[in-house]
Amino acid sequence: MAGILAWFWNERFWLPHNVTWADLKNTDESTFPQAEDLYLACPLAFCVFMIRLVFERFIARPCALALKIQANGPQKAQPNAILEKVFTAITKHPDEKRLEGLSKQLDWDVRTIQRWFRQRRNQEKPSTLTRFCESMWRFTFYLYIFTYGVRYLKKTPWLWNTRECWYNYPYQALTVDLHYYYILELSFYLSLLFSQFTDIRRKDFLLMFMHHVATISLITFSYVNNMARVGTLVMCLHDAADVLLEAAKMANYAKCQRLCNVLFIMFGLVFISSRLGIYPVWILNSTLFESWEIVGPYPSWWVFNTLLVLLQALHTFWSYLIVKIACRAISRGKVSKDDRSDIESSSDEDEVPPPAQKNHTNGTNGAHGTNGYLSTSPCHDEH
Repeated sequence: MAGILAWFWNERFWLPHNVTWADLKNTDESTFPQAEDLYLACPLAFCVFMIRLVFERFIARPCALALKIQANGPQKAQPNAILEKVFTAITKHPDEKRLEGLSKQLDWDVRTIQRWFRQRRNQEKPSTLTRFCESMWRFTFYLYIFTYGVRYLKKTPWLWNTRECWYNYPYQALTVDLHYYYILELSFYLSLLFSQFTDIRRKDFLLMFMHHVATISLITFSYVNNMARVGTLVMCLHDAADVLLEAAKMANYAKCQRLCNVLFIMFGLVFISSRLGIYPVWILNSTLFESWEIVGPYPSWWVFNTLLVLLQALHTFWSYLIVKIACRAISRGKVSKDDRSDIESSSDEDEVPPPAQKNHTNGTNGAHGTNGYLSTSPCHDEH
């Protein structure tokens, strides 16, 4: 174990040439980031998650009910033991051959069976109330952390001159404000990473998982090798658009369509300008070129910048989706669903019930419906 730890914390990987961990030990005069500081983020992530549960229950839910957002689930599929068994044990998306076989077995037409599976899938989706509470929690956190970041950074020299991120590197003292900023951000994204498996399942699950892992890795990397100055710029820049995104989603859940449209336009402008404009020109230019000139490359420098470039690739993909949604919205006159929407819809009238089963299928009906919810999320899931 000692050999593995020594290999992992190899100074030649983490630190510039001629710098050792001993040089960055805390003294009476200076405090530097220490890897063990990050252990605090794990219990804090659990605390953040518990605060979220309390917030959603006692603050977000009453706000949603005041806005007339009800916990209405979707129209339930008619109980049917045969279809339920196929749904739970075989497939939730039957192919054409299976649909035809079920049609003959139940004496239902194929479109009715397709509708049943669509309704059954939607039963497992959360309600609009649940989605509103989730968005309100994220909006509140992003608003707080973004406000804190702006207030902190406007007092720092590296906000106005990014070369200050690299002068006297890595011997840059850790302040209490910077430590608090980092630990809180890391705790939040750790809570998001784990709660992603219990939250609303979205079509971009893997992309969001990659985003959270990349974000956590970036925060950890930049803290351990004391690239915290440029790290604060990255965090604050990303939080700006997230505030508007969650606000637009809440407006959509509350059926304030005009407000949702305005907020989504603002979100799109801020997102694209900050992540396709400011981020590469201001952040990547500093981490790739200014740091190369002032400090020089070393192994963890390459890893750090690879993660930043990966983040830029995700920005580009999401910007494409935003532009696609905006073009669709212009043609339809309002913000509509994007490609990541969880709700399944059809031109069919879903309220038309399936035909009654004939005698030869008697006994196949049963109470197999589940308490599911309709999944309709704006802007991130439904715009």
